Amino acid sequence: MLRTANFAKPLFLLALCFAIVQGFAKHNQAQETVTLTNGKGEELKVKIGDDDAAKDDRVPVDVAILLDTSNSMDGLINQARNQLWQIVQRLSVTEKDGRKPALRVSVFEYGNTNLPATENYIRQVLPLSDDLDKVSEALFGLTTRGGDEYCGAVIGEAIARLDWSSDDDAYKSIFIAGNEAFTQGQISYLSTCADAREKGILVNTIHCGDHSTGVKGKWADGAEKGGGQSFNINQDRQQVTIKCPQDKILLELNTKLNKTYLWFGDKTARHLYCENQLAQDTNAAGGRGMGGMGTPAPAFGSRVASKATTIYDNRSRDLVDAMKADAKSIEEVEEEKLPDAMQTMSKEERKKFVAEKAAERAKVQAEIKKVAKEREAYLAAERKKLGEKKDTFGDAICLAIDKQLAEKGFGKAKR
Repeated sequence: MLRTANFAKPLFLLALCFAIVQGFAKHNQAQETVTLTNGKGEELKVKIGDDDAAKDDRVPVDVAILLDTSNSMDGLINQARNQLWQIVQRLSVTEKDGRKPALRVSVFEYGNTNLPATENYIRQVLPLSDDLDKVSEALFGLTTRGGDEYCGAVIGEAIARLDWSSDDDAYKSIFIAGNEAFTQGQISYLSTCADAREKGILVNTIHCGDHSTGVKGKWADGAEKGGGQSFNINQDRQQVTIKCPQDKILLELNTKLNKTYLWFGDKTARHLYCENQLAQDTNAAGGRGMGGMGTPAPAFGSRVASKATTIYDNRSRDLVDAMKADAKSIEEVEEEKLPDAMQTMSKEERKKFVAEKAAERAKVQAEIKKVAKEREAYLAAERKKLGEKKDTFGDAICLAIDKQLAEKGFGKAKR
């Protein structure tokens, strides 16, 4: 039952439910009807979905991040960790012909002597995954140790091992970052970059160092052969932490948002999904924990803003997102894989409960978007005063995706 005073007015309830219905219907699934009850005991029947077969109408966006984890790359790893949500937030405001992006990210590390020499010092840390919390977890799990950096080999591994989308509209891109010569190893970058290009996968190179050294080391040539862009960054530059008046509000809203997730799967999986979401909130906040936190790290605002958009999609793990995509998905979840509180509910009670959580989430996300927009404006003004240079890992990726998505027909999403 919806007990909050915000639902006491029938007109407001109707408007909010209509917005939720639109979200459910957009993904084309047979109609279902649920009944919501407001604080006055008044009932309202709400239809979710439409009459067409279920179909995922998002545009695939597949991104592989290949990171040099040799001794000198601690700064690069920190930038990747702290700027992941900046990149995700940038992608969240794009669309193609009204279709939202379906983001999957993979992480590879290379050049680390903790890895087997027989495997060219390469490790696939994470396959292409739509679980962005797992991507953050993977980045925070990386450590560095000196080794040989075989760029051609790791590009080849990313091409061969990942299940790249076959959709003609898909954006597929590799971002490889490091500081040694691009020519190392027995597998030539010339062949693997050409292979990537033939498969419609762009290869973007991010050299950690000055332009001339990068050119001599063939980083620019690697991007040219792979159809992508080349960048030179200062991997040791740290983002300035700017205290924003909106940070405390976003912290409170994020706590409310997390309470709307209904994780499903076996009991261990449900626990891990919940715990990892909280862990990555803490990581984005600079590791200070979420209770009584002072000034969050720069990544926190971007993470919360991203969680309020469709790109932070957990449909294979969370019932609210799952039912937006497919109104009948809840019927396919075995009882013991439902959240504990839902296992004793009837079929209709379950649908109603998910609809209530969806309504709650829609309201919180709307508030987050408003506050995040104010925060972005505040940050832009403060950064302009500081004259910050755009020469970091996140800056490079954002510049590349802006250009390359535009070339694929993506534009700014309508709010």
